[in-house]
Amino acid sequence: MAVSVIVKAITASLLLTTGFSLPHESSSWGRPVQRRDDSDLVQPVFQSLPLGSIKPRGWFKQQLQLEADGLAGHLFDFYRFVHDSMWIGGSTEYSALHESSPYWFNGLVPLAFSLDDSRLKSQVYSFMDYVLDHQQDDGWLGPETDPNTRGLWARCYFLLGLMQYAQADPSQTDRIVDAMHRYIPLAHSMLKDDYEGLIPKEGQDYDGSGFGPMRAHEMHIPLQWLYEEYPRNNSQIIWETMELMINGSAAAESDWRTFWVKGVYPEVTYTPRNEPYKDLFNHGVNMAEGLRYPLAIYRMNHDEALKTQTRTAVDLLEQYHKSLAGTIIGDEFVTDLNPIRGAELCTAAEMTFSMAYIHQYLGDNDLADWAEQVAFNAVPGSIFPDWWSHQYVQQENQPWSRNLSVHPDMWVNVNSYGNVFGLEPNYPCCTVNHGQAYPKFLANSFTLTKDGGIAHTLLIPGSVSTSLGNNKVSITADTNYPFGMTIKYSIQADDDFTFYVRIPGWADKSSTVTGPAGDSGAPVAPSDQGLHKVEISKGTSSFTVNFKTEPRVVTRANSTAAIYYGPLLYSVYIDSEVSQMSPLSFDGSGLVASSSTTSHTHDHIIVPTNKTAWNIAIDPDQIEVKGADIATLSSPIWDLGAPPVELRVAAAEIEWPIVFDTAANPSPEPRKVTNSLFSARLVPFGSAKIHMAHLPTMKLGKVDLSS
Repeated sequence: MAVSVIVKAITASLLLTTGFSLPHESSSWGRPVQRRDDSDLVQPVFQSLPLGSIKPRGWFKQQLQLEADGLAGHLFDFYRFVHDSMWIGGSTEYSALHESSPYWFNGLVPLAFSLDDSRLKSQVYSFMDYVLDHQQDDGWLGPETDPNTRGLWARCYFLLGLMQYAQADPSQTDRIVDAMHRYIPLAHSMLKDDYEGLIPKEGQDYDGSGFGPMRAHEMHIPLQWLYEEYPRNNSQIIWETMELMINGSAAAESDWRTFWVKGVYPEVTYTPRNEPYKDLFNHGVNMAEGLRYPLAIYRMNHDEALKTQTRTAVDLLEQYHKSLAGTIIGDEFVTDLNPIRGAELCTAAEMTFSMAYIHQYLGDNDLADWAEQVAFNAVPGSIFPDWWSHQYVQQENQPWSRNLSVHPDMWVNVNSYGNVFGLEPNYPCCTVNHGQAYPKFLANSFTLTKDGGIAHTLLIPGSVSTSLGNNKVSITADTNYPFGMTIKYSIQADDDFTFYVRIPGWADKSSTVTGPAGDSGAPVAPSDQGLHKVEISKGTSSFTVNFKTEPRVVTRANSTAAIYYGPLLYSVYIDSEVSQMSPLSFDGSGLVASSSTTSHTHDHIIVPTNKTAWNIAIDPDQIEVKGADIATLSSPIWDLGAPPVELRVAAAEIEWPIVFDTAANPSPEPRKVTNSLFSARLVPFGSAKIHMAHLPTMKLGKVDLSS
């Protein structure tokens, strides 16, 4: 009852204060207004660069190329929910939301331009060209002609794709901006009409579940970009449209400001639920996107409480529902932290972007660590090494990947096929949405700083070419991070400037920087935000950062633990057999039609052999690092045995029950050992498509870890 009163009080307060008045501008609708100063929208601590400014290198470029050569890069050619989407004159959608091809477009635009891939650029241009060429007379973007089927949600991701496209290809900017300015007055008028297109009325068929209001803030990133860069004297209507989206969200009881509150946010939650808020707040993907909700408003009203609430939100999530791999445990809805639960791939893709985005506004070093954690663990852990298949949900403890023989009651809303690597296991949203994770991670890896410098915040190999005023700067970062601990920088600049390297929170104080002034092995000196400052002189410079670290043990309930080394989560090496079959349709109707498959699309079944044990307990006091040559990495790097750094840990086989045809949650001690002690091989979680990472612990006798 107390919680219910809190929520009602918060909601009432927000409904009274959601208006964001425009100082110095007339509020009269239709009157031309002058563009306000950039400072009128809160600026980030770290400013992202226009798409295309950053290019991938090394192992990360290989991963993006695998993605381009894999499922994401070929959906446009054959997959019915993209190739035959209603958005481009087809007839196939998987839901009334009509979100499938906008999801795909939002992820493929940054992939195409990051790789400068002519084939992919042709795909996204063809899609965009058709949609813009068929923009309706009233400004509507999309295939829906009946107002009763027009939902705003899918437009959010299409506009995100357009924004990125306009940044990357100036030849299309005017056309894109024209289309957005034709669309916004219509969206504005719809929202003023009792939130038409956001909150369905009786007889309307575009969002029966209410996902649109939960994600209303997704309109803000492209509209805030348009407001700042190309307002065309329409600042007022752009502003009001964003404001109306938030007001509509609140009217639909979908305002995340009422949820990211201590005492309201669920510590654990099970069905049947009896909570004072909509169940869609507990949806993992919604939660990953909802992290960005307060900041979308904060940029407009400068209310520091919303910035503080964002920090509260990530802290609550970390404490109660963050997986060991960095994503949200939610299948599709959150429950608890037990390793039998599932974590959806869409959630990992959204979390990769959310943590990078939030880091840019809050500046806290642990947020960038978190972005790397999900990108280096959760994302690759659910994608097959060749990028042609994926899971719907991953488990922290997953000794096999196959159709489970009993109904998976440990999952809230996922079927028995949910952890299979396939074309569309369980539901197609992850098929069309997984592609955004790595391209957007790259796009946020280098940022501008408030003092006019540049920072390398997400530490993958890459290069950036940009101008700091009249100072042309080119930076190259060569590294095998996170598989290696050294980053070598080469910089060319027309003038002096300040460069920053983010030092991860797990890095030891013995980590060093060598150069660029000839000094050898100076200790890193990170700021409160984790940034090591390097003054760069004009001309050519180079320097090297070398991280030092040790394995870290993170304890969990029931005497269990996980082991990390650097940003990587480690998992038991499980020898396996992989077989493949024709893809099953997500709706249970049988095989996917051959017209929506290729010779590369398969569902993969992965089962353990008897060569290695998965049912083990470990002694975390006995761990050794086993490093191989990291000068040249294998490709694909996220394949079993490919990463060069492994761990060895003292272990013993134990009795481990099976429930719902999968590994049961680890039980409290005592544990029954069933075999002799041995040295267990641990490998990066992202490379182990079947894995055990949430392990029981025991005090064991001395074990030789040299093998």
